[in-house]
Amino acid sequence: MTDAATLLLRIFADDLLPVFAIASAGFLVARFAGVAVQSVSRLTFHILVPALVFNVLVSSTLDAAQSSRMVLFYALVTLSAAVLARLAAIPLRLDRGMLAAFMLVAISSNSGNYGLPVTSLAFGRDALAFASVYFVTSAIFSSTGGVLIAASGRLTVRDALARLFRVPAFYAASAALITTALGAEPPGIIMRPIGMLAEAALPLMIVVLGMQIERATMPARPVVVATAVLVSLVLMPLAAFGWARAVGLQGPAFQAGVLQASMPTAVMTTILALEFDTHPQFVTSVVCVATLVSPLTLTLLIAYLQHGG
Repeated sequence: MTDAATLLLRIFADDLLPVFAIASAGFLVARFAGVAVQSVSRLTFHILVPALVFNVLVSSTLDAAQSSRMVLFYALVTLSAAVLARLAAIPLRLDRGMLAAFMLVAISSNSGNYGLPVTSLAFGRDALAFASVYFVTSAIFSSTGGVLIAASGRLTVRDALARLFRVPAFYAASAALITTALGAEPPGIIMRPIGMLAEAALPLMIVVLGMQIERATMPARPVVVATAVLVSLVLMPLAAFGWARAVGLQGPAFQAGVLQASMPTAVMTTILALEFDTHPQFVTSVVCVATLVSPLTLTLLIAYLQHGG
């Protein structure tokens, strides 16, 4: 076996295989134990993820300038994804509803359930802090812009913006930023339970990912699904490299930003598609296909970021 092959195999075993091993447990409990993914997902979304975000940001050394660059990076990456998706959709001749679904899956990367654990395994806690900023920003967008796309014009901007205040991680991030800005140190009686919840967040997020994969069905429009996956896993990493250098991301921030932008389609898109009846079967197919294909692209990407980037 060549040195390059050995390196890729080691990265897959160290950074991606643990994620899929835990996801397999989620798949099995959903398939054979009848555990509802909605309940586990809500528990994670409302309790564990906010604890993780607060814990990581409070204990990190990020300053306002570093966080702002990551937010700008996310905005530029998302704009690029929208442009690339719209161009890729032209030859497919999609109707309005399918175009909304296509745009939704192309611009939404799984920076939570998948991105945070992989970032932590591949690049450590410093990168995880930057990845958390990216995740919170993407969660806010999913509750506003993502809702607008999924609704295809049936929701007002005011109602979409109101969804922002239903994202618990937004409050956790705000509290963490205020705490660090004031130079305050939360007492142990607060941080200990938050730390315990934060430690449970990443594994349970992966379990939810596996439970979502269990719901996969054969794609009804394989060409459209394949095009959406191509945008997410191939075109977006290329755009992310360019924007990361343009906004001045370096070191762990560069690694975290590029990796987060290169994740497969977010599980959240299936929830939005079901809520607004935006071709949910197509959206679920893209999520599952992109997730199952992603070890191939992410292994190569992590190898480059660890040794060549």
